[in-house]
Amino acid sequence: MDKKIAFIGAGNMAEAMVRGLVTSGTLDAGNVTVSDASTHRLLHMKQTYGVHAVSDNSKAAKGKDVVVLALKPQVIDAVMADLAPAVTAKTLVVSIAAGVTVARIKAALGKARVVRVMPNTPSLIQSGAAAMFAGAGSKPEDVETVNALMSSICGVVVQVASESQMDAVTGLSGSGPAYVFLILEAMSDAGVRMGLTRDDSFRLAAQTLMGSAKMAIETKEPLCKLKDMVTSPGGTTIAGMQKLEDGGVRAAMYAAVEAATLRSRELGKG
Repeated sequence: MDKKIAFIGAGNMAEAMVRGLVTSGTLDAGNVTVSDASTHRLLHMKQTYGVHAVSDNSKAAKGKDVVVLALKPQVIDAVMADLAPAVTAKTLVVSIAAGVTVARIKAALGKARVVRVMPNTPSLIQSGAAAMFAGAGSKPEDVETVNALMSSICGVVVQVASESQMDAVTGLSGSGPAYVFLILEAMSDAGVRMGLTRDDSFRLAAQTLMGSAKMAIETKEPLCKLKDMVTSPGGTTIAGMQKLEDGGVRAAMYAAVEAATLRSRELGKG
């Protein structure tokens, strides 16, 4: 990728993106600039990845083809005020701030083209999922650029048709890893309760979750069919499934995704 990119914010997600881009050869380290309030983080990024590191957000963004807002939604307005003089109509702004709308970004940064992205934490190990929404005025090549950026850390990148769907993305895949870790912890604890060692129970539960997801992705079979492959009449699995349904697992997952989606909408209002 022959573009100059600034990362505003040098936290975990920004580092994951820089690591993915640089180590994969997608982008030369010399074309990357990061800014952050923490001198410790800046030194770490410079020493580890060979990128440029500055404490001035406006200086970092000036003259760049792409500016990535790797910020918490609670601080983004103040930071965008600093960036405004350095951003032009030629700048592609990529925001990973949960709930922050394209309109809110455009109001602060003027004529910049804006693409919102929601990656999740498995992106930290280059196994993430992400969705994007391209704001009005974005070009097809902007989508291609964001695809290249996110594919360096994500196994799946989807483009949604409306911005309102980004809140649902946040509620599902953005918050989803926490749901999965909770399920993994519960499965592992249950194995220990039934007499397995902690290590054996964790390893079996973790591989079961990972293998099942991989099987669903690779076979593309309907989930109900895959479920039925395990669930024989009058067997052990259907006995366990009944307890999951009795416990409201399905309803609880619906409620969790809905609650996280609604909270994303609240954050987007500033």
